[in-house]
Amino acid sequence: MILRDPLLLLLLIIIPFLLYVYFRQKGTHPLIFSSIRNLKKLKPSLAQRYRHIIIVLRSLAIALCIIALARPQQGNEQTKVKTEGIDIVLAVDISGSMLAEDFEMDGKRQNRLYVVKQVVKDFINKRSTDPIGLVVFSAHAYTQCPLTLDYGILLQFLEKTEIGLLEDGTAIGSAIASSVDRLRNTKAQSKVIVLLTDGRNNSGQIDPLTAAELAQAFSIKIYTIGAGSKGLVPYPARDLFGNKVMRQVKIDIDDESLAEIANITGGRYYRATDTESLKEIYQQIDALEKTETEITHYKEYKELFHYFLLPAFGCLLIELCLKKTKLRKIP
Repeated sequence: MILRDPLLLLLLIIIPFLLYVYFRQKGTHPLIFSSIRNLKKLKPSLAQRYRHIIIVLRSLAIALCIIALARPQQGNEQTKVKTEGIDIVLAVDISGSMLAEDFEMDGKRQNRLYVVKQVVKDFINKRSTDPIGLVVFSAHAYTQCPLTLDYGILLQFLEKTEIGLLEDGTAIGSAIASSVDRLRNTKAQSKVIVLLTDGRNNSGQIDPLTAAELAQAFSIKIYTIGAGSKGLVPYPARDLFGNKVMRQVKIDIDDESLAEIANITGGRYYRATDTESLKEIYQQIDALEKTETEITHYKEYKELFHYFLLPAFGCLLIELCLKKTKLRKIP
């Protein structure tokens, strides 16, 4: 609750002055008795004990009226964002090679997808007014979450992203095409695809460079990230007894094609070989793709003065009734 005209509360100084005058007055029509010896023996009546309730009711009524004049209001603030900003699609590889455990997080060895999901969460949480979508791909590509400002829903979809949702493979061209399809009709000033993969294109019917040219035609910039170490990397497998064992597997990353995709669209290619470098890459992209946002605040107010004015009238009515009945003064 707020007060629209709080300076009017200064009128409350009237109440101490009113109380001072009330208790200082001697009465204008005193009664004269030859002796008050017998009067002193009389016990005070209930009306005599509570005779000061009149001034209490009057003071309370004045205080409530002054608060009502100050216009108490209950505010409901809404924020309307006016921006053409940046639309971002995060394209994440969920092929089987993302199970390779050559990354570490919190002192533990983790697979590539787990670390990527944690880093992408931080990237999403740092944005505030940019619609973000999520495309996942392996042998095929599909939209896990369309462009949205509801980052809570987006993070839930990201958390549900797992390896094995699609047939295994790496369809980089299809991932770019699906991302472009999500961005081509938006009205944002800047459109960005952040594509992360740990392999080379071996699936899909769309060539990655052709898809990059399609993105360039729609003024969509692509940042490509090659994730994982080169050479042999530890990869989980099962032995004859069903126990998890780590085997050394070579996973090849097509650095040249990823760099060319970025160059065609005016983006950049990054290489992430560990968790820290992956975090730094997303931080750099976050810093590069910023836009000024015009935010307009709207506030809706509900007037609350009647919650004070009605009790004030009630106090005045009770005072009037008491003055004309139980607490009536003669003369």
